[in-house]
Amino acid sequence: MDNKDFITQLNRAQDLMSQAKYKEAFILLENLKEIEKNSDFDYNLIHRLYQLYSNCYSLYNQKVILKHIDKISKSSSSVTFHELKNEIDEIELEEAILEREIELLILRGDLSCRIVKDKIIF
Repeated sequence: MDNKDFITQLNRAQDLMSQAKYKEAFILLENLKEIEKNSDFDYNLIHRLYQLYSNCYSLYNQKVILKHIDKISKSSSSVTFHELKNEIDEIELEEAILEREIELLILRGDLSCRIVKDKIIF
């Protein structure tokens, strides 16, 4: 694969991410990571690949977290990070990463709640 094709695939992954098709984007980025291992692409392209990969991973996690928080908040006024972590079976996250993802959702205005010690208060 040459640089032009690599860029095209990176753009395709970014488009998928903008459409919230994170699983599809993730598969494409995984394939590009495998191709990159055996190639000599420009540093900026590799940096962009890993940046998109990281962003895609985080956005997918946040989508899953939001789904579970929405469900929990309908029947409870709070949840601990440990309880939420145990509730989520689609992804494997440490509590510290779970907390960081929730903080990002709050900062972006995608989640209306507050964090008090180890609890998320709705």
